[in-house]
Amino acid sequence: MIYLRYLLIILCASITNTVAYAEQTALVGGRLIDGFGHQPIANSVILVKDGIIQQVGTVATLPVPKGYQIVSTEGMDVLPGLWENHAHLMLNGHSDYEHWDKAYINRLADEIMPASAVQLLLAGITSARDLGAPLDDTISVKKRIEDGSIPGPNLYVSGPFLQHEAYPGTEQFRWGIDGVRDAKRKVDKLADAGMDIIKLIDQDKMELEEAQAIVDQAHKRGMKVVAHSHRPNEIRRGLQIGVDNFEHTGLTTSPEYPEDIITMLKERTATGRVAGGPLFWTPTVEGLWNYPATVANPEKLDSHCWKRGLKEDTIADIKGSLRNVGQLDYMQLTPLRKPTLKRKIAQLRDAGVVFLVGTDSGIPAKFHCQSTWNEMAVWVDEMNISAMDTIRAATYWPAVMMGVHDKTGTVSAGKAADIIAVHGDVLRYINLLQRVDFVMKAGVIYKSDGKPVEANLN
Repeated sequence: MIYLRYLLIILCASITNTVAYAEQTALVGGRLIDGFGHQPIANSVILVKDGIIQQVGTVATLPVPKGYQIVSTEGMDVLPGLWENHAHLMLNGHSDYEHWDKAYINRLADEIMPASAVQLLLAGITSARDLGAPLDDTISVKKRIEDGSIPGPNLYVSGPFLQHEAYPGTEQFRWGIDGVRDAKRKVDKLADAGMDIIKLIDQDKMELEEAQAIVDQAHKRGMKVVAHSHRPNEIRRGLQIGVDNFEHTGLTTSPEYPEDIITMLKERTATGRVAGGPLFWTPTVEGLWNYPATVANPEKLDSHCWKRGLKEDTIADIKGSLRNVGQLDYMQLTPLRKPTLKRKIAQLRDAGVVFLVGTDSGIPAKFHCQSTWNEMAVWVDEMNISAMDTIRAATYWPAVMMGVHDKTGTVSAGKAADIIAVHGDVLRYINLLQRVDFVMKAGVIYKSDGKPVEANLN
């Protein structure tokens, strides 16, 4: 009888834009995959007030109090909002970096990065790590999202990369390091500006003392350090200096990681909490794995979702750059790299690293509205990683890595109401995430019944 009463209430309540303004919302009826990895909760009830989850239960155990606007999640899987752990908001899929960096450097804060942010949000990404952009533009976009001026995910940002020497023409978003004192000074500058992360690359080309100073100063200032793993010595040096998170599978066409690196990884993962927590790794395999399929069928490049927020000339420029996607210089080694990915993923898993879902979103032919679910589907369908583990790598573990798991990452009482929902069974069909039907961030509904809630996006 209790269930029937709930069902009648739900059927009488339509999901309209007015729900987005409700200070008290009850999500009722769906199967909850809460991010903790245990058995999903059938016929769930989630009470949200002032952007915070108040209680989680079921229709049989948790009555909806008066004053709550009921939103039906019947027939849906309900999840924590996803994290994109390796995004580039300053990029939107254009194939020519040299052209893009010159033509759009003055349009990042007003057009490019806000467009990337809203595209991520509507794809169910309620938190994102933005790794690499000019400092002033990063500060501007992060603050405007936080104060509600523009829509977007919760941003955890690095600002400019730190590396041995900036590539010519990239100095606004790549900072070279000249000695230990300069390394500490630049970390402090980023920390003082409110950055959360140090993005470290080419650490093997730095003097050991410089690279160590970056990590030590970052940790002293409460920042996380993520580092490239493209070369064997980048990994060796990164382990030596104590980075928190490696990015990419790397090692170009090499069939596997060298044995000594795997030994070093196992030694690091064996220390666990003693070393400050798990060793995290963001493999970013989707773009490599799916590139041949994109060449064979480039129709996804015509999707309208990546055009939202961009000006017509920007859209035309991006489309023109991808006209011959199979001829991109950037991707010519990719077909040779693809066969190495399963072995490298298996090595990393066996070594005990904790994976995070991230995609390099924004690089050539990779759009913010598609990249994250594509990565998750490759993990499940090709890399033999379970759907539950994949979901946790896009929800719970990123929050742990960034030290905010007391505030977000799971659907549980006291956490921010960052919640998504899809029709169907994502534990069997992970690619259902390509069409997220419902997006709530901090209690505000940005997508309902598969459609953007424009009143909250403008």
